[in-house]
Amino acid sequence: MATVAANPAAAAAAVAAAAAVTEDREPQHEELPGLDSQWRQIENGESGRERPLRAGESWFLVEKHWYKQWEAYVQGGDQDSSTFPGCINNATLFQDEINWRLKEGLVEGEDYVLLPAAAWHYLVSWYGLEHGQPPIERKVIELPNIQKVEVYPVELLLVRHNDLGKSHTVQFSHTDSIGLVLRTARERFLVEPQEDTRLWAKNSEGSLDRLYDTHITVLDAALETGQLIIMETRKKDGTWPSAQLHVMNNNMSEEDEDFKGQPGICGLTNLGNTCFMNSALQCLSNVPQLTEYFLNNCYLEELNFRNPLGMKGEIAEAYADLVKQAWSGHHRSIVPHVFKVGHFASQFLGYQQHDSQELLSFLLDGLHEDLNRVKKKEYVELCDAAGRPDQEVAQEAWQNHKRRNDSVIVDTFHGLFKSTLVCPDCGNVSVTFDPFCYLSVPLPISHKRVLEVFFIPMDPRRKPEQHRLVVPKKGKISDLCVALSKHTGISPERMMVADVFSHRFYKLYQLEEPLSSILDRDDIFVYEVSGRIEAIEGSREDIVVPVYLRERTPARDYNNSYYGLMLFGHPLLVSVPRDRFTWEGLYNVLMYRLSRYVTKPNSDDEDDGDEKEDDEEDKDDVPGPSTGGSLRDPEPEQAGPSSGVTNRCPFLLDNCLGTSQWPPRRRRKQLFTLQTVNSNGTSDRTTSPEEVHAQPYIAIDWEPEMKKRYYDEVEAEGYVKHDCVGYVMKKAPVRLQECIELFTTVETLEKENPWYCPSCKQHQLATKKLDLWMLPEILIIHLKRFSYTKFSREKLDTLVEFPIRDLDFSEFVIQPQNESNPELYKYDLIAVSNHYGGMRDGHYTTFACNKDSGQWHYFDDNSVSPVNENQIESKAAYVLFYQRQDVARRLLSPAGSSGAPASPACSSPPSSEFMDVN
Repeated sequence: MATVAANPAAAAAAVAAAAAVTEDREPQHEELPGLDSQWRQIENGESGRERPLRAGESWFLVEKHWYKQWEAYVQGGDQDSSTFPGCINNATLFQDEINWRLKEGLVEGEDYVLLPAAAWHYLVSWYGLEHGQPPIERKVIELPNIQKVEVYPVELLLVRHNDLGKSHTVQFSHTDSIGLVLRTARERFLVEPQEDTRLWAKNSEGSLDRLYDTHITVLDAALETGQLIIMETRKKDGTWPSAQLHVMNNNMSEEDEDFKGQPGICGLTNLGNTCFMNSALQCLSNVPQLTEYFLNNCYLEELNFRNPLGMKGEIAEAYADLVKQAWSGHHRSIVPHVFKVGHFASQFLGYQQHDSQELLSFLLDGLHEDLNRVKKKEYVELCDAAGRPDQEVAQEAWQNHKRRNDSVIVDTFHGLFKSTLVCPDCGNVSVTFDPFCYLSVPLPISHKRVLEVFFIPMDPRRKPEQHRLVVPKKGKISDLCVALSKHTGISPERMMVADVFSHRFYKLYQLEEPLSSILDRDDIFVYEVSGRIEAIEGSREDIVVPVYLRERTPARDYNNSYYGLMLFGHPLLVSVPRDRFTWEGLYNVLMYRLSRYVTKPNSDDEDDGDEKEDDEEDKDDVPGPSTGGSLRDPEPEQAGPSSGVTNRCPFLLDNCLGTSQWPPRRRRKQLFTLQTVNSNGTSDRTTSPEEVHAQPYIAIDWEPEMKKRYYDEVEAEGYVKHDCVGYVMKKAPVRLQECIELFTTVETLEKENPWYCPSCKQHQLATKKLDLWMLPEILIIHLKRFSYTKFSREKLDTLVEFPIRDLDFSEFVIQPQNESNPELYKYDLIAVSNHYGGMRDGHYTTFACNKDSGQWHYFDDNSVSPVNENQIESKAAYVLFYQRQDVARRLLSPAGSSGAPASPACSSPPSSEFMDVN
C-alpha cells in the first residue's frame, strides 16, 4: 500500500486526521478496563502482540519507553498510580515533526515494539495519541521462508518525463506491484484514462531501465529507497518521447508535424532488404480485431513475462508501438526500428532478403507466446481417435490445445485440421486433430520443363545450334534426345549429352539418368556422334574421343622458362573410325572437325626448316613415350570433380596409338600437338585409381603464335538460334479452390518422413489426408510458389485466381455445418502479401483494405497509394488474408467496435485516382 511520506501538505492532512481520531477517542479515566484485562488484550489472545504474523496485515510501531511505562503501570495493580503512561508518544522515533520520517537504524525491542492493529486501536482508545503525531502503520510482507513487518518501506521519487524537477516522494511496500506504482503515478500527475503511460527506473549507473512487467513486486524489480521513477506518456502520434531519436528519422519535417491523415494509411521505411518484414507487418496491421486489441490496450493485461517460449513481452510491446504509430493518423510513413526482427530471431539478422511468410509465421508465434494467458503450461498427452466419434475427438483436441495455448492469436488465427493416416501394410487408421495457424496450399505444378541446350553437329560446316526443348520434369536424358531429334532430324541414338563447365566436361550423361539432375543454370551440350566412348574389342563402331583445347602460356618462374597449359574454348566429342585410329589419323580427323574455324597451312607454312632446330625443340616441348606425360606440365584451372568416363575398356587408347603424345619426332610443321590427359584436362592421369584404367581424353595443345595465326576464336564461338528458342511455355491460370482441393488430396509420405505404425511397430510410408474441421476468424492462405528439390529451386509464377469476397469454404469443411448461418464458412479478402522477382532476388509489397474506410491501398515500403479492386489479383500474390463474414458483421455492430469499420467489399473510388501496380 502506497503512503505519502514527504509531501508536507499531505503529511499535515494525515496528522490532522489522526489527531481528530485521537480526540474523538480521548478516554475518560474511569472508562479504562481493568489492568488485568488490558494486559490480556494487549499481550495475549488473538489480538495480542504475541500472535503470529500474517502477510498483508497491518502492525503499528510504539515507542519502547512509553510501552515499558505502560507495562509497569498495568503490572503495578494500581489504576491511580503515578506510573500512568499518558498519551502514546512516538516522538523519539521521528527525525522531525514536519515530514514525520522515521529515524534510520531503529531496532525492534530497543527503540520500539510492534503491535497488531487491534492492540494498537485498543491502546489509542484507552490512552490516546500525542496531538499531531501520525500513527506509524507498517505492513507484514512475505519473503522467502520468512514473514516480517516492513518497518522501512521503499520511498520512490515519482516524476513525469516532461517535468523532472517536480517529484512526489511516495512510500511503497516491497510487496506492492509495479502496477500500483504506475497507478499511483497516474493519480499524482492527473493522467487522463485514455492516455498510455509506462515507467522507467533510473539505475545507479545513471541509465534508465524499462519496468516492463507491471505484475512483479517492487522487491522483484530491485527498486530501492530514493530511486527515481519516471512516468512517460505516449504522444498523440503514437510514439513515445523516449524514442525521440527514431522519431527524428520518421521523415517528420516541420511542415508534417501537424499532419492528420487516415489512420492506418502509413508506409514503413525499408531498413535494407526489409521489404519482406514491411509486407508482413502491413498485412497484420490491417487485421481489424487484432489492431483494435492493441489500440484499446487489451494486451497490457495479458503480457506474459515469464513464458520461456516467448520474448518476455518485448515483441508484443514492439508491435503495439508500431500499430499505435501507424494508426495515429499523424504519420505518412514510419521507421520500424523497434521492430527489426533480427533482434528477436537470429535467422532474420543482417540485410539479406527473407521470406514474408516465414517472418509472418515467426511473428504470430512470438505474439502468441508473449500474450499467452496460460502462465504455466501443463503436460497434455496427445490421444488418437481409437474409433471414437470425430466430434468428441475434435473437441478434446481443441480443449487440450487451449489448456496450453490461449491468446488473442489463437482466438483470431487458429483453426483445426483432421489428419488421417493409413498404414499400407496392416491397414491401421490413425485419426488426429491438430491446430493450424495458416494454410500452406500447393499450386498445381506443370509436369513439363523447358531446357536450353546447344547441339553440336558432326558436319564441321554447320555452326552449333541453340535449342529450347520442352521435356518431362521426371523424364530421362533419353527424353531430351528424343525432343531434340524432332528439331534436328538426327536420331536420338546418335546423340551424347554433356554438362560443360570451365572448358571441360563436368559430366557425361547416360541415357537412363534422370533429367532432374540437370539444373537450369547448367550449360548442356548435345553432340552428334557415330559411335561410343567405350571401345569394345571386335566392334566395328567408331570410337568417340573426348577432346579438350589447351594453349601453352608462359608463366613466371625463376628463369622465366616455365610453361603452363590452360584450357580454352568448348570441348568436343569426336567420332574416329577404327581404321584411322592412329595419331596421324586422329590429327587428320581433328583437322577436319575444326576446319570451320582452323585454317589449314599451305605448303610454305609446312616447311619446318632446320631439322636440328626441330630436334632441339623436341627436347624442350615433347615428352617421352610415357602415359604420365610431361612432368613439367602444370595443372590448369580447376573446375571441380568430373565424372568423365570411368568404365574399364578391353584395350586402351595408348595401346592403339603406341605413345601418350604426338608427334614424337617432328618432321613436318604441325598446327598443334596431341596429348593424352585425364577428365580434368591435366596430363597427370594417375590422380585416381579409376582413371588409371579408364579411356583417356585427348588434349589439343596450341602454341600461342600458331593459335593466333590459324585459330579463329570469333568463328569458333559462333552459333545459331533455332526457331524454338523464341518459344515460351504458357501457363494457364488456376483457381484458389483448386489449390485447396490439392491441399486436401490423399498423398503418400516421402521416404525421409515415414510414419511409425503402432500396429505394425515399424515405420511405414503411409497415405495421409488433411481435412478442414474448424476455420478461424482470420484465415491466412500461403501459396507455395517456391519449389525446392534436390537438384533445383524455382518460383512458380502461375496466376492464381482468388475472390475478393464470398470465398466459400462450406464444401471443404467436414465438420457438421450450421446451415442456418452460412456466414460461418464465407470469407472476404482483407490483405495480400505480394512477391515480385525470382528466387535470388525479389521485392515484397502489400495490398490491404482499411478497416475504417473500406478502401484498398497498395503499400510499397514507405509509399502508399489507393488502388482498384481489379488490380489486386496478380501473379505476384503470395499470402492471402481472409476475414470470416460473421466476424466482419460483428465488428460493424456498435457493440463490436467503438468506430464504424467498413466492409472490405465496399465500393471503390473513381479509377482516375489509382496507380497501376500491375
